[in-house]
Amino acid sequence: MAGENRNDIRPGMLVGIVLKNDQRTGKITEGIVKDILTNSSFHPHGVKVRLANGLVGRVKIIKPAPEK
Repeated sequence: MAGENRNDIRPGMLVGIVLKNDQRTGKITEGIVKDILTNSSFHPHGVKVRLANGLVGRVKIIKPAPEK
């Protein structure tokens, strides 16, 4: 699932983001969403988030919740 719609993303979700420095290569960094930084409901390059470890980037992949 792509991360272009703000409504699809919630704090606590596991996502794959592209950091600003990795935009040219498209390297994905995984982490847990802490804050959603994009205010608009849609962004064509992905919603900007801050991960629990403090990294900031645009969501490219929303990972499925782990099965219990």
